[in-house]
Amino acid sequence: MKILRQYWIGFLVILLLLTSIYLIYRKLSQKEIPPHLIVGVGRIDGDLISLNTKYAGRVKEIFVEEGKEVKKGEIIAVLSGKEYEAELEAVRYNIKAKEKEIEAKEIELEILKKTLPENVKKARSSLKINLSLLKELEKQIETVKSIVEKDEKDYERFKNLYEKKLIPEDRLEKIKLKLESDRNRLKGFLEKKKQIIQQIDAAKSSLKQAEATVKKIEILEKGISALKIGINALKSREKQLMVILDELKIRSPVDGYIVDKIADKGEVLGEGMVVATVIDPETLYLKIFVDTINNGKIKIGDRALIFLDAYPDRPIEARVVRISQRAEFTPKEVAVKEDRIQRVYAVHIKPLKVEPVLKLGLPAVGVISITGKGLPKSLKELPEI
Repeated sequence: MKILRQYWIGFLVILLLLTSIYLIYRKLSQKEIPPHLIVGVGRIDGDLISLNTKYAGRVKEIFVEEGKEVKKGEIIAVLSGKEYEAELEAVRYNIKAKEKEIEAKEIELEILKKTLPENVKKARSSLKINLSLLKELEKQIETVKSIVEKDEKDYERFKNLYEKKLIPEDRLEKIKLKLESDRNRLKGFLEKKKQIIQQIDAAKSSLKQAEATVKKIEILEKGISALKIGINALKSREKQLMVILDELKIRSPVDGYIVDKIADKGEVLGEGMVVATVIDPETLYLKIFVDTINNGKIKIGDRALIFLDAYPDRPIEARVVRISQRAEFTPKEVAVKEDRIQRVYAVHIKPLKVEPVLKLGLPAVGVISITGKGLPKSLKELPEI
């Protein structure tokens, strides 16, 4: 028993010795990060896009779930817009009614424009002719009046001579007949003058009516113009309502995938409320943190690689696209022990092309080459972080 006990003690001593030797060897042979490389741990991040409503409404349909791939312009959800649809229908009926009213007024205007020139021409011609006749007639009246006055004087003179038995009776009768004839002729001219004056008044009245019709044409033209302005206003409202109804269809602005579905069918949303969030894979990047010394070595555009834990032998080519200008306290997810005792700077590493394996929130390792060379082909070439 004593020999067996000594044997076991010796075995344990040898085992402890070998373990110590292995640990010392491993410590001495541990891989180091090359001086031209800067390595950091972080998570895949990106620019989330909130698909929010522009107008309030009830969710009529929603076509996506979390993680679903969507294309640019694809309809994500539709909000109910019955009140806008009813107003749009009313606006379109009003447009049609006003267009019919314009048609009727334009027909009336066309008729007036065709008849007006002829009416005005006739009225003006009639007035001109009658004024000319009146002027000529007045000259004749004045002439006949002079003749009648002379006849009256002659009659009085011959009457006196007849009473004195100086002329025969037939001579006096001739003078009397001439006087009566000239008086009748004057009377006829005066009657004719009255008729011409009546015709002039009628012509003036016709001309006045024609001029009033001109004003009616102006009123009709202004009315048609006002109706057209009204139609333009209605058409503007029609376009506005069509835009509102289109805005009730929530579309994806990018090719990407849904991160969060926030609203559900039947839910009432106010203006600006979020229906879902989408991310564009082209905006994905790895956000790592480096210390002050390493931050000073990095430049925008430096070559880099991204390694996912699930694909340690699949490097994703990338470049540095952003370097924070302000230091911050080390986030909890930073795994480098020495980084936790100092302030660090955020560095964004973006893939050169869209990588389907990259997902929002995945942990990853970023490797930056400050010389542009010597990037590892596998995560196994680097020490564990």
